[in-house]
Amino acid sequence: MTAAPGPEGPETAAYDRLRRRVLWSMPTGLYVIGSRAELGGGTRRNLMTANLVVQVATQPKLVAAAIDAEALTRRLVEAGRSFSISLLAREDRAVVRRFVKPVTETEVDASGTTVSMAGEAIFDAPSGVPVLSRAVSWLDCEVREHLDLGSHILYVGEVVAAGGPDGEGPPVLRMEDTRMNYGG
Repeated sequence: MTAAPGPEGPETAAYDRLRRRVLWSMPTGLYVIGSRAELGGGTRRNLMTANLVVQVATQPKLVAAAIDAEALTRRLVEAGRSFSISLLAREDRAVVRRFVKPVTETEVDASGTTVSMAGEAIFDAPSGVPVLSRAVSWLDCEVREHLDLGSHILYVGEVVAAGGPDGEGPPVLRMEDTRMNYGG
């Protein structure tokens, strides 16, 4: 089926449905972005589900992540100038649903260190941003550039630390492994 918007202006419902189906069918990963910054007189952390993360350069090692312009994570990345990317195993697909809204549930140990967010164990990357302990691999990135795309901000970060298996790890989570879809 081929459809295009009519010359009259507003898009038809059929065209909008087709466009969404095509956009939803584009292969994409599913990640958890960690952020941390001093906001409102205290340290604030968050973990957020994201689907657009891609390596954009090899020298230096640069990764781009698109973050909703209205999201708490965007404010934290902007202020803290760093972010982490947790890659999860396919069998952990239910975990990403815990991070579609700002995290309100955290657990702190006796020393004052945050040890879990939304019921998931975390650790701090070298930059101080949270990483999911169950991640099969992770990246710690320092922001080098950003681009305002309207609904999202594309942050380009240099990889300053990474962790994961020495050899081949388990297959990582992709959008098509879930019933989730991006709004397109």
